[in-house]
Amino acid sequence: MSSPPPQFAGVTVVAKANVYFDGGVVSHTVLFNDGARKTLGLIRPGSYHFDTAAPERMEIVAGVCRVTLDGAPEAHQYGRDACFVLPGKSGFTIAVQSGLCEYICSFLPA
Repeated sequence: MSSPPPQFAGVTVVAKANVYFDGGVVSHTVLFNDGARKTLGLIRPGSYHFDTAAPERMEIVAGVCRVTLDGAPEAHQYGRDACFVLPGKSGFTIAVQSGLCEYICSFLPA
C-alpha cells in the first residue's frame, strides 16, 4: 500500500468544518477540478457510528482505529498508511482508543 499524498494541488477547500459527535470527529471537504470530493479529518478517542450513502475509501494518515461494518462479526484494526473501503448504503462504527486518528475519505462512484 502506498502512502497518501502529503498535499493536494489545485483544489478548493470548504472552510466550514463538518463537525460530528460534539467535535469527536471533524473534517473539511476538498473539491477537485474533475468533480471528485474528499474529506480530510481527525477522530478523537471514542466510538462513533456513521451511515454511508455512496461507497467510501478511507485512508489512515496517522493514528490507529478499529472499524466494524454493520452486520460484521468482528472489528478490523487500521493504522498509518492502511486503507479500507466502505460499501454504499450501509453503516460502520469507527473507534479510536487513544490519541488522534487522521484520515482521508474519498467518495467513490456508486
